[in-house]
Amino acid sequence: MIVEPWVWYLSIGIISLVILVDLMVQILKPHEPSFRESAIQSTIYVGAALLFTFVVSDVWGAQFGGEYLAGFITEKSLSVDNLFVFLVIFTKFAVPRRLQSEALLVGIILALILRGIFIYLGAAVIENFSWAFYIFGAFLLYTAFILVRDTLKGDHEDKVPGGKIVGFLKKHIRSVDEYHGTKLTIVQKGKRYVTPLLFVMVAIGLTDLLFALDSIPAIYGLTKEPYIVFMANAFALLGLRQLYFLLSGLMERLKYLGVGLSIILAWIGVKLVIHALHKNELPFINGGEYVKTVPEISTEVSLGFIVTTLVITTIASLIATAGDKDPKKKKAAKK
Repeated sequence: MIVEPWVWYLSIGIISLVILVDLMVQILKPHEPSFRESAIQSTIYVGAALLFTFVVSDVWGAQFGGEYLAGFITEKSLSVDNLFVFLVIFTKFAVPRRLQSEALLVGIILALILRGIFIYLGAAVIENFSWAFYIFGAFLLYTAFILVRDTLKGDHEDKVPGGKIVGFLKKHIRSVDEYHGTKLTIVQKGKRYVTPLLFVMVAIGLTDLLFALDSIPAIYGLTKEPYIVFMANAFALLGLRQLYFLLSGLMERLKYLGVGLSIILAWIGVKLVIHALHKNELPFINGGEYVKTVPEISTEVSLGFIVTTLVITTIASLIATAGDKDPKKKKAAKK
């Protein structure tokens, strides 16, 4: 797959413009998006992402179009898991709903920057070290285990990423407990203080870093093309803010989503290990020779597996929580 430099520049420029416009609107008019507004914008973002599949297929071929679609669905699914953690952060820091939108937007910008760095580094490692697929695969299998364990234990509800770092900052930086609109710092009696909103953004930034460590190896298990990896991540993140407000009332009901994501990560981890065996250069594995006895998993099979897993876990979650009118109150009652 050959991607000309101008295609990269144009793609990054368009994405940056969309984010800039969104940021300017939010700064000029900070507000909590309505359900209707979130639904319309989410539909536009997802629609644009799906239409891009045809662009990739038409320009570079159906194989790469399939890789992009599988990558986008995987990244979008993982981004929904991000939303659970964002919900925890907003709850712990008692962030007013009208300020959550801006915090999310800043988090998305940080996520794009961090993932761009990881994509570049991942491409360089894969290009020069084929054994990296073993490490990526093992890491995803480990992540899958941790994710399903935390999901079943309900740890999503209690942990704030970087909690110790945020606690350290709060002890060593002058701060106030009240929010002052979208201000990150204020001046009182001649001294500058940090508002809770800054700590929220630090927590979100640390969350983005953790999720980038999971998502980039995952999508490199579906495609080896940096451009596809970047665009799938960009489209998955662009509508994340709107998706949060659209699903904020539904997220508590997706109790098995973590299990579904862990299955997907484990599947991609196995796929990466199999691919590593086909590219094997390590002398202590099969004498340094390629292992061809295990067939590689095709993109079409992976796409079908990912979609099926998400559908099953979503339906199972909704059925299991069908009688819970207010899951939050129910959990509180249990405690």
